[in-house]
Amino acid sequence: MSSPVDVSPGTLVAAGELLRALSAPVRISIVLELRESARCVHELVGALGVTQPLISQHLRVLKTAGVVRGERSGREVLYHLADDHLARIVVDAVAHAQEGRSQ
Repeated sequence: MSSPVDVSPGTLVAAGELLRALSAPVRISIVLELRESARCVHELVGALGVTQPLISQHLRVLKTAGVVRGERSGREVLYHLADDHLARIVVDAVAHAQEGRSQ
């Protein structure tokens, strides 16, 4: 892994934008749900218990950041993770947060 001095400022900005996109609890929950399988908006609404407009808003942020992709399937759009590596980042962050709470 490169040391921070070897990383370009543009890469650091991109990493910050990615982490910002993952910073909302609902977005973290969406990523965790999409680890299991691709889901449409109404499935995410049911799984997470939040409104459709809120899910759609958060999916838009995740899509813009390149975290998720949507593929049309008939009348619905199925969302899936763009990269499994991003799911590992979220899982590690959640595990770290759980460890901190148990101490």
